[in-house]
Amino acid sequence: MPQYLLALDQGTTSSRAILFDTNGHTAGTDQQEFRQIFPSPGHVEHDPEEIWSSQLTVARNVLKNSQVHADSIAAIGITNQRETIVLWERETGKTIGNAIVWQSRISHKICDRLKEEGLEPVIREKTGLLLDPYFSGTKLTWLLENDSDLKSRAEKGDILCGTIDSFLIWKLTGGKSHLTDVSNASRTLLFDINTMQWSDELLEIFGIPRAMLPDVVDSSGVIAETSPEIFGRSIPIAGVAGDQQAATFGQICFEPGMAKNTYGTGCFMLMNIGNKPRVSENGLLTTVGWRINGETVYCLEGSIFIAGAVIQWLRDGLEIISSAEQTEALARSVDDTGGVYFVPAFVGLGAPYWDAQARGLIIGLTRGTNQAHITRAALESIAYQTYDVLDAMKRDSGIELAELRVDGGATANNFLMQFQADILQTAVHRPTIQETTALGAAYLAGLGVGVWQSEAEIAEKWILDQEFKPQLPKEQSDALLTDWHRAVKRSQGWQE
Repeated sequence: MPQYLLALDQGTTSSRAILFDTNGHTAGTDQQEFRQIFPSPGHVEHDPEEIWSSQLTVARNVLKNSQVHADSIAAIGITNQRETIVLWERETGKTIGNAIVWQSRISHKICDRLKEEGLEPVIREKTGLLLDPYFSGTKLTWLLENDSDLKSRAEKGDILCGTIDSFLIWKLTGGKSHLTDVSNASRTLLFDINTMQWSDELLEIFGIPRAMLPDVVDSSGVIAETSPEIFGRSIPIAGVAGDQQAATFGQICFEPGMAKNTYGTGCFMLMNIGNKPRVSENGLLTTVGWRINGETVYCLEGSIFIAGAVIQWLRDGLEIISSAEQTEALARSVDDTGGVYFVPAFVGLGAPYWDAQARGLIIGLTRGTNQAHITRAALESIAYQTYDVLDAMKRDSGIELAELRVDGGATANNFLMQFQADILQTAVHRPTIQETTALGAAYLAGLGVGVWQSEAEIAEKWILDQEFKPQLPKEQSDALLTDWHRAVKRSQGWQE
């Protein structure tokens, strides 16, 4: 009997492969970073062939290093950076240009134009999303509008497009399957989350030929098989979800009102709201969480564009640290930030502000400010941005959260987790298994092939590592938040 599930976790800065056993424990992992390409301010690209090469390499490495044969893999689960768009030729599979990354603001003028045409309300009603450069649809419009030859080839069906999950499935199946799951489709601005289908009206608004798009499938269940030459035998692909939805599933947020926050390159908080979509009134997104056996779960989502990336910037941009691990000791070396606030709006602000023209700001600097103050302010900015999203969620849902489940690289930083609990005035729970994004993909794949029979069986596998309870008096956290919001206002609307 197959004993393992292989999760392919294709992220914004690296590709990872993680092998899980049937108890949900990690049996092997491998990771490879790839280039970040910045053609102009606010524009971010990836080389799709580099993404594929890195993902294939780590998948093969994890099997080799763990001495696990492909015969022992029950299924593959895929999870991916969302909203990043790739184009390739149907006939040859050759990619066309670079992938436009979710962080890229290249299509902000298209968003402005569509807003001026009064189209945002219909887009919001159908998709649950805001009209923002973040999402795939406007990136695709930008690519097609800037290359007339590309547009005509796309209309003939010669050019395919997809988010990273679609691109990986195409590659893994040797070009046999052009698919995406409902969670990734719901991030494109082209998918009606009420009817759960691509919308002809939205395709017309964005000028996108239907022939380019993948077929939409459930998040769990066998959807395709890998080409035998990839791993030596065909393996079922049985789980697919965008990274944040996969993490929500991996955090066992199966009941309405449960919420998680993932601290990665960006920060993403999702709250399960059940089987009916609800449009946010507080700057959040409504997104499809997952669909299993035709049953859809919806989530409210708040997206913070820059979280862990601010620590990367301290390392690579300012060069005041040499590794992320140094930040905790540096932050603890001072009692506070000395009045310094850091708004990391490098590519604008996400939820609940949605200001594409905001830019990064460090304010409150004095002659006494040093690298420890700036580092602490950078870490605190992650917690403040999370507060803003959770506050909006509370107002939308009417639910006071008893706990926030957390995952992602930055949760290893105990200073940040404690400060997060203090600012939220809510308990923060960190699970034993931190790789919840990959774990969610593995759970979806395992459910899809019968390794696990139910969500209840999976829920028993969630184990608490550490609880962080608020220690700061509420009046102090309120005072800190007041100054944070003053700093945010000064960062807004800067880029004209």
